[in-house]
Amino acid sequence: MASNPSNGAAAQPRQGAGQVLKSYFYWTYSRGSFHYDVLVTLILLFIFITPHLWDFGARPSLASRPVHPMEVVADGHGVIVTVAASDVNMPTEASDREVKKALRLAIEPVMGDAVFVERWETVKDPQGNLAWKVWAHR
Repeated sequence: MASNPSNGAAAQPRQGAGQVLKSYFYWTYSRGSFHYDVLVTLILLFIFITPHLWDFGARPSLASRPVHPMEVVADGHGVIVTVAASDVNMPTEASDREVKKALRLAIEPVMGDAVFVERWETVKDPQGNLAWKVWAHR
């Protein structure tokens, strides 16, 4: 005797792997279903695990931090930053372009990385040490 499923339950065809991936891509599963839970779990795993796997180098460099405090004074459209000469990493025979770059890097911890150096001059701080007076704006 052949069995005839006539009890009302229709047999559902199995989906192929390509069809399942297509359904995952278009998110066609209803909330609370097994596949929906799998998708949510994969997304959460991606969010919480990838920062530990990928190093974007977003740590501040300890070497570039200034040793001495900087004085920042508002000036019309920008600021005047006084930075100790020992906190500026500059070659002895530097061109204006190199000086500008070194001063910008020296004041970045205070001003942020979107700072523009307009002009500069060397001065003596109240203790008699050599310092740079930098006119800058963001």
